[in-house]
Amino acid sequence: MDRRQKKTRSAIFSAFIELLDKKDYGKISVQEIIDEADVGRATFYMHFETKDFLLKALCEELFEHILDCSNGKSGNHSHYSSCKRQCGAFSHLFEHLKENDDNLLKLLSSRNNELFVSYFKENLNKMVEEQVEFANKIDKLMPKEFIVNHISATFVDTVMWWIKGGKKESTDTMVGYFYALLDGIIK
Repeated sequence: MDRRQKKTRSAIFSAFIELLDKKDYGKISVQEIIDEADVGRATFYMHFETKDFLLKALCEELFEHILDCSNGKSGNHSHYSSCKRQCGAFSHLFEHLKENDDNLLKLLSSRNNELFVSYFKENLNKMVEEQVEFANKIDKLMPKEFIVNHISATFVDTVMWWIKGGKKESTDTMVGYFYALLDGIIK
Protein backbone atom coordinates (compact mmCIF):
# COMPACT_ATOMS: atom_id res chain seq x y z
CA MET A 1 0.00 0.00 0.00
CA ASP A 2 1.20 3.45 -0.77
CA ARG A 3 1.03 6.29 1.75
CA ARG A 4 -2.28 7.61 0.38
CA GLN A 5 -3.92 4.20 0.65
CA LYS A 6 -2.63 3.77 4.21
CA LYS A 7 -3.98 7.20 5.13
CA THR A 8 -7.40 6.36 3.67
CA ARG A 9 -7.49 2.99 5.40
CA SER A 10 -6.54 4.65 8.68
CA ALA A 11 -9.32 7.22 8.23
CA ILE A 12 -11.83 4.42 7.69
CA PHE A 13 -10.57 2.54 10.78
CA SER A 14 -10.74 5.72 12.86
CA ALA A 15 -14.25 6.51 11.67
CA PHE A 16 -15.38 2.98 12.43
CA ILE A 17 -13.85 3.10 15.92
CA GLU A 18 -15.44 6.50 16.56
CA LEU A 19 -18.84 5.12 15.56
CA LEU A 20 -18.34 2.02 17.74
CA ASP A 21 -17.89 4.37 20.66
CA LYS A 22 -21.38 5.75 20.01
CA LYS A 23 -23.35 2.82 18.62
CA ASP A 24 -23.64 -0.94 18.63
CA TYR A 25 -21.87 -2.65 15.71
CA GLY A 26 -25.14 -3.93 14.22
CA LYS A 27 -26.56 -0.42 14.04
CA ILE A 28 -23.63 1.12 12.16
CA SER A 29 -24.10 1.44 8.42
CA VAL A 30 -21.43 1.62 5.74
CA GLN A 31 -22.82 5.04 4.83
CA GLU A 32 -22.15 6.30 8.35
CA ILE A 33 -18.57 5.01 8.16
CA ILE A 34 -18.10 6.68 4.78
CA ASP A 35 -19.52 9.97 6.06
CA GLU A 36 -17.41 9.90 9.23
CA ALA A 37 -14.23 9.01 7.31
CA ASP A 38 -15.01 11.55 4.59
CA VAL A 39 -14.30 9.08 1.79
CA GLY A 40 -16.30 7.98 -1.20
CA ARG A 41 -18.30 4.79 -1.38
CA ALA A 42 -16.03 3.37 -4.09
CA THR A 43 -13.00 4.17 -1.94
CA PHE A 44 -14.48 2.30 1.02
CA TYR A 45 -15.23 -0.74 -1.13
CA MET A 46 -11.77 -0.63 -2.67
CA HIS A 47 -10.41 -1.31 0.83
CA PHE A 48 -13.17 -3.45 2.37
CA GLU A 49 -15.85 -5.58 0.72
CA THR A 50 -18.28 -5.02 3.58
CA LYS A 51 -18.52 -3.65 7.09
CA ASP A 52 -17.83 -7.20 8.31
CA PHE A 53 -14.53 -7.25 6.42
CA LEU A 54 -13.63 -3.96 8.10
CA LEU A 55 -14.32 -5.58 11.47
CA LYS A 56 -12.17 -8.55 10.48
CA ALA A 57 -9.32 -6.25 9.40
CA LEU A 58 -9.49 -4.39 12.73
CA CYS A 59 -9.18 -7.69 14.59
CA GLU A 60 -6.33 -8.87 12.35
CA GLU A 61 -4.41 -5.64 12.90
CA LEU A 62 -4.63 -6.06 16.68
CA PHE A 63 -3.23 -9.60 16.55
CA GLU A 64 -0.53 -8.66 14.02
CA HIS A 65 0.53 -5.91 16.39
CA ILE A 66 0.64 -8.27 19.37
CA LEU A 67 2.58 -10.94 17.48
CA ASP A 68 5.03 -8.39 16.08
CA CYS A 69 5.67 -7.01 19.56
CA SER A 70 6.06 -10.53 20.97
CA ASN A 71 8.62 -11.30 18.28
CA GLY A 72 10.57 -8.10 18.95
CA LYS A 73 9.41 -6.33 15.79
CA SER A 74 8.07 -2.82 15.96
CA GLY A 75 5.53 -3.37 13.19
CA ASN A 76 3.76 -0.57 11.42
CA HIS A 77 0.17 -0.78 12.62
CA SER A 78 -1.86 2.37 12.31
CA HIS A 79 -3.62 2.13 15.67
CA TYR A 80 -1.02 0.39 17.78
CA SER A 81 2.36 1.73 16.64
CA SER A 82 2.91 3.80 19.80
CA CYS A 83 2.38 0.77 22.04
CA LYS A 84 5.70 -0.36 23.51
CA ARG A 85 4.84 -3.38 25.62
CA GLN A 86 7.56 -5.82 26.63
CA CYS A 87 5.28 -8.52 28.05
CA GLY A 88 4.14 -11.83 26.59
CA ALA A 89 1.48 -12.06 23.91
CA PHE A 90 -1.40 -13.02 26.20
CA SER A 91 -0.52 -10.33 28.75
CA HIS A 92 -0.28 -7.81 25.94
CA LEU A 93 -3.71 -8.82 24.61
CA PHE A 94 -5.22 -8.53 28.10
CA GLU A 95 -3.75 -5.03 28.42
CA HIS A 96 -5.42 -3.96 25.16
CA LEU A 97 -8.67 -5.47 26.39
CA LYS A 98 -8.34 -3.70 29.74
CA GLU A 99 -7.77 -0.40 27.98
CA ASN A 100 -10.72 -1.30 25.72
CA ASP A 101 -8.69 -0.34 22.67
CA ASP A 102 -10.96 0.06 19.67
CA ASN A 103 -13.95 -0.91 21.81
CA LEU A 104 -12.78 -4.52 21.96
CA LEU A 105 -14.69 -5.25 25.15
CA LYS A 106 -17.84 -3.78 23.67
CA LEU A 107 -17.44 -5.96 20.59
CA LEU A 108 -16.71 -9.08 22.63
CA SER A 109 -19.57 -8.63 25.07
CA SER A 110 -22.28 -7.32 22.77
CA ARG A 111 -25.42 -9.37 22.21
CA ASN A 112 -24.65 -10.01 18.55
CA ASN A 113 -20.95 -10.70 18.99
CA GLU A 114 -20.73 -13.98 17.06
CA LEU A 115 -19.00 -12.42 14.06
CA PHE A 116 -16.38 -10.57 16.10
CA VAL A 117 -15.78 -13.59 18.35
CA SER A 118 -15.25 -15.77 15.27
CA TYR A 119 -12.68 -13.28 13.88
CA PHE A 120 -11.13 -12.93 17.32
CA LYS A 121 -10.80 -16.71 17.72
CA GLU A 122 -9.45 -17.14 14.19
CA ASN A 123 -6.62 -14.73 14.98
CA LEU A 124 -6.23 -16.09 18.49
CA ASN A 125 -5.70 -19.58 17.02
CA LYS A 126 -2.76 -18.22 15.00
CA MET A 127 -1.33 -16.59 18.12
CA VAL A 128 -1.73 -19.78 20.16
CA GLU A 129 0.06 -21.82 17.47
CA GLU A 130 2.95 -19.38 17.52
CA GLN A 131 3.15 -18.66 21.26
CA VAL A 132 2.33 -21.95 23.00
CA GLU A 133 4.80 -24.82 23.19
CA PHE A 134 3.04 -28.15 22.94
CA ALA A 135 4.25 -31.33 24.57
CA ASN A 136 4.89 -34.15 22.11
CA LYS A 137 2.70 -36.53 24.10
CA ILE A 138 -0.33 -34.28 23.58
CA ASP A 139 0.18 -34.18 19.81
CA LYS A 140 -0.01 -37.97 19.85
CA LEU A 141 -3.21 -38.09 21.91
CA MET A 142 -5.26 -35.60 19.89
CA PRO A 143 -4.93 -33.34 16.86
CA LYS A 144 -3.04 -30.10 17.42
CA GLU A 145 -5.93 -28.16 15.78
CA PHE A 146 -8.24 -29.46 18.52
CA ILE A 147 -5.83 -28.32 21.25
CA VAL A 148 -5.36 -24.89 19.66
CA ASN A 149 -9.12 -24.42 19.35
CA HIS A 150 -9.60 -25.49 22.97
CA ILE A 151 -6.97 -23.03 24.22
CA SER A 152 -8.51 -20.20 22.18
CA ALA A 153 -11.98 -21.00 23.47
CA THR A 154 -10.60 -21.07 27.02
CA PHE A 155 -9.01 -17.64 26.52
CA VAL A 156 -12.25 -16.17 25.13
CA ASP A 157 -14.24 -17.66 28.01
CA THR A 158 -11.67 -16.33 30.49
CA VAL A 159 -12.04 -12.83 29.01
CA MET A 160 -15.85 -13.08 29.03
CA TRP A 161 -15.81 -14.16 32.68
CA TRP A 162 -13.55 -11.19 33.49
CA ILE A 163 -15.81 -8.73 31.63
CA LYS A 164 -19.00 -10.04 33.26
CA GLY A 165 -17.33 -9.79 36.67
CA GLY A 166 -16.58 -6.12 36.14
CA LYS A 167 -12.86 -6.58 35.40
CA LYS A 168 -12.08 -6.60 39.15
CA GLU A 169 -8.99 -8.78 38.74
CA SER A 170 -5.79 -7.26 37.40
CA THR A 171 -4.59 -8.27 33.96
CA ASP A 172 -1.64 -10.03 35.61
CA THR A 173 -4.03 -12.07 37.74
CA MET A 174 -6.12 -12.98 34.69
CA VAL A 175 -3.06 -14.01 32.71
CA GLY A 176 -1.98 -16.09 35.71
CA TYR A 177 -5.37 -17.82 35.74
CA PHE A 178 -5.12 -18.45 32.01
CA TYR A 179 -1.59 -19.87 32.23
CA ALA A 180 -2.64 -22.09 35.13
CA LEU A 181 -5.37 -23.49 32.90
CA LEU A 182 -2.87 -23.95 30.07
CA ASP A 183 -0.56 -25.87 32.36
CA GLY A 184 -3.44 -28.23 33.06
CA ILE A 185 -4.19 -28.60 29.35
CA ILE A 186 -0.67 -28.92 27.97
CA LYS A 187 1.13 -30.91 30.68
